[in-house]
Amino acid sequence: MTPPVPLLVFTDLDGTLLDHDNYSYAAAQPALDALTEIGAPLVLASSKTAAEIAPLRAALGRADCPAIVENGAGLLAPNAAPDPNAETYARLRAALEALPGDLRGRFRGFGDMDDSEVARVTGLRMSEAALARQRAFSEPGLWDGDAASEDAFIAALAEHSIQARRGGRFLTLSFGGTKADRMAEIIATYRPGLTLALGDAPNDVEMLETADIGIVVANPHSRPLPRLRGETGPDGPIRRTEKTGPSGWNIAVRAVVSSLGA
Repeated sequence: MTPPVPLLVFTDLDGTLLDHDNYSYAAAQPALDALTEIGAPLVLASSKTAAEIAPLRAALGRADCPAIVENGAGLLAPNAAPDPNAETYARLRAALEALPGDLRGRFRGFGDMDDSEVARVTGLRMSEAALARQRAFSEPGLWDGDAASEDAFIAALAEHSIQARRGGRFLTLSFGGTKADRMAEIIATYRPGLTLALGDAPNDVEMLETADIGIVVANPHSRPLPRLRGETGPDGPIRRTEKTGPSGWNIAVRAVVSSLGA
């Protein structure tokens, strides 16, 4: 069994640990070093695929930590490579193809697109789009229909035990699972003295509210999150940074590490 750790950190990536404009985590390096010094695992938790997260996890020196991928629909185990078989994704796509044509035809998922189209609709580079299409657990896509037909589409998916969750632009299909669900599994393994989560977007809220301390990282490129449950002040269970992205991440994490007397 893994020995207990003093602190277990879960973090979103884009706009949180990674700078919104250049995807750099350089400003967070002092805090990353502090986590290494006290032996605190860092769990990356993102909508990104395992193929996207694995190289970043290695670059951060956290290959021995699990990662939450595809918004909690799956996990990338410590020191594991992305699974090329993707049986769950194949099952999801098969269920999608079994829907009535008038509903199926209005949803265009990443599996229906080539790399260039995914690059166009996401703003990713071609190489990044190729990794984003290497899906294992979920299918984001564009919906082309009215609200009533979308409701019918979601109801038809539910008959196959598939959930649909709307993000800023994409409707994402999966067999369920959130970042918070995956947190519970990881916490049971590491048995930390304290859990810390950092994020900036609506799909991070459950993660932020599940941790002992949740940090809302300022992101001027998106609408601020509404006041969250537990947001009672600067020392409450939910806190907010003044600085943005990795700069805010750095200050917040170092403050928590300092509070542990480390």
